Parts: sequence; structure tokens; C-alpha cells
Amino acid sequence: MTKLPRRRFLQLALGMGALPATVFAARAQAYPSRPITLMVFVGAGGAPDIKARVIGQALSQRLGQPVVIENRPGAGGNLTLQAVARAPADGYTLLLVATPHAVNAALNEQVNVVKDIVPIAGLNGDPFVMLVNPAFPARTVPEFIAYAKANPGKVNMTSSGSGNLSHLSGEMFRMMTGIDVVHVPYKGTPAALAGVVAGEVHLMFDAFSSASPHIQSGKLRALAVTGAARVETLPGVPALREVVPGYEVIGVLGIGAPRNTPAEIVGRLHAEINAVLADPDVRARLAGPGSTLLAGTPAEFARLIASEAEKWGKVVKFAGISPR
Repeated sequence: MTKLPRRRFLQLALGMGALPATVFAARAQAYPSRPITLMVFVGAGGAPDIKARVIGQALSQRLGQPVVIENRPGAGGNLTLQAVARAPADGYTLLLVATPHAVNAALNEQVNVVKDIVPIAGLNGDPFVMLVNPAFPARTVPEFIAYAKANPGKVNMTSSGSGNLSHLSGEMFRMMTGIDVVHVPYKGTPAALAGVVAGEVHLMFDAFSSASPHIQSGKLRALAVTGAARVETLPGVPALREVVPGYEVIGVLGIGAPRNTPAEIVGRLHAEINAVLADPDVRARLAGPGSTLLAGTPAEFARLIASEAEKWGKVVKFAGISPR
């Protein structure tokens, strides 16, 4: 057998060592070669769906392939989570990751956003608003807490459905203040808001996008916002944490993919999504009262989702919410 000179052997060995990197780079450059599906946990027209379509349209232009939005509402986001977690890890099925998926980490042991989804990029975070009927005998959060403590079990708290973020925002408030209120869930946000407007129920935590028209018309009173700070559109309304230290609720949105999606595809998508978020037009279309852009590394988004899962796990346990 002919022996290779040492220098030639080293050259061949180094070349072979570089092959995986070359293959990975070629695969990343070839991706995508067909349409990408972005699965959304709410129906068409909801605030997360609208933001997903803004991102999808801009991403399509950068990737040269359509990003198709597939709405699959139900089970608090579990339907989309399960579908993406079980899809091929090839970058062609993506998940609009949201706070409900982090909540479900405490409610579903079979599929878990922390272990089954690889984070790609954060999009934005939106605070909620604490609402009451204008006839309710409390104009501030301290007055509300005092009234609820003086009338245990007589104050009703509604939500758009048991176990979702609207419900859990109220449960966190109950957990951190020690008040005794009764949860009365409605089927969907419009029905729940209508219930508060009609005075059938007293308290609701809701997203700005759906609550704002009722606040502006005077049909509902905003007592607080749930983000880290006040928002410009409601300058006289405090952040709830000013009264209840440590309280913070943000509706987080981002993009994820099935576990084991190749790192070079994750990197390509992350770079393109962050480039989309740098576009002033996209930023303006994503923005809402108190919105915060979450552009950062996949690792930073992973830490945020893990933190959300831990936080909501405590609330789920406190509220005694059953697994879905």
C-alpha cells in the first residue's frame, strides 16, 4: 500500500474536516426551496394572526418563497404546538410561539414548548389592561383590592376562556393580592367584554387591541396596565406593579421550529426575521400601546420562554387549573 507524504495527508485531513461546514453552508443557501407554513394559534383576524401575517409577508420577500399562514385555534395553543412539534425538522413548518404555549408547559406533559420547540426569534411583547365596568365602586387598584377584600366571593372576574392568558392574568392578581373573586369564563373575548360592559361581571384582563375601543368610548374603565411601565396612550393609568410589586404580564410573540431543526436553518431564519424587524414599516405595523420589540438571539428568546413557563406554572398550580 502506497504511503501518503505527511504534508499531503494533513492537507487531505483538513479538507475532509471542512466538508461538514461546507455541506451545512450549502444546505442553508439552498433553503428554502418551497413554501413555508407558519402555524398560528388563533383564528384569522385576531391580533396575533395580524402580526403573523405582517411578518410572513415581509419574510416571504426576503426568502423568495411564500410564507403561508395556517390558523389552527383551540386548546389554548396546543393544537399548533403539537402540529409543529411533530412536523419534520426541516424549517418548512414554523410556530408562532406565544405566552399560551408557555402556560401549556404546566398543563401538558406530552408536548412542551420548552423541550419540543427550538426558538428562532422573538417578535414583540404586549401588555394587557385591567378593566372594570364604570359603575363598579372602585376607581383605582387599591380601591378595587379593598372592595374585594371587604366583599369576599361577591366580585366576579371574567375571561375569554379558562386557562388562557386573560384568565391567568386575573389568577396572578388574585394570588398576589389575596383577594377572593369568582372566575366566570365566557366563550371568547367579544362575549367576555360584552359581559363587563353590561355589568354582568366586574373585572377582566384583556389585550389593548380589543379593549381600546371600549375604553375610548367610556364603556369600560382601565384601572391599570400589566407591563413594566405606563403606556403613552393611557398616561393617567398606572402600571399594576406600582401597586402590586412584581406583577407583570406580557403577551409574548415569537417564531419557533421543531426540535432538531438544523442550526444553519435556524440561523438563516433568525437573521432574516431580525432584518424584517429592523424595517420601520414592519415595526410600525407590529407596534401597539406599550409594545416592546423582542429582537435578540435565539438563546435570549429561549430564556424568555423558559422564564414565562416557570412563572405561569406557579399560577396554574395556585389556580388549580387542570391539564388540557
